[in-house]
Amino acid sequence: MLQSNTQRLARFLLKTPVRTQAFHATRPAFVKVGDRVPDLELVESSPGNKVNLSKELTSGKGLIIGVPAAFYPIAPSCSANHLPGYINSPKLKDVERVFVVSVNDPFVMKAWGTTLDPSGSSGIRFLGDPDGAFTSALDVSFDSASLFGNNRSKRYALLTENGQVTKVAVEPDNVGVDVSKAENIL
Repeated sequence: MLQSNTQRLARFLLKTPVRTQAFHATRPAFVKVGDRVPDLELVESSPGNKVNLSKELTSGKGLIIGVPAAFYPIAPSCSANHLPGYINSPKLKDVERVFVVSVNDPFVMKAWGTTLDPSGSSGIRFLGDPDGAFTSALDVSFDSASLFGNNRSKRYALLTENGQVTKVAVEPDNVGVDVSKAENIL
């Protein structure tokens, strides 16, 4: 008896194992203690205002906070928990330079920084990584095209001293707020 194409396709699909990868399942990050801060340009406030964290963090203590997105409700954890923990921490003063980096444009990052820290009193600088080059150099990018339309940064925090990474905290699920929260870093 001849089978219809639909029946053959149905039987094939039922026998074929389905491989799925959850949103949070990615390989571990490769940035590690002892690595140098990548020598790449980011942008602050406008496309023409280039910032090179390798040069900014040459001496002293620094902190780089990486986030997958900016603004609530797109990134509720970033706006409601993660960054306010740093902004409001009395221990933030022990770090000389603090930067928030997101695969985003400088205008979004400027607006978001102004929203989270209107007076700018925390001293935290908000930087855009428009093409994700800095994020890729740290090997902390993940495929989030289905949610954000492009690759984004895992949520992380890096302490640096004299241009070298001294502490690494990358969220294992890419977007949670646990290992990289202020109380675990500062």
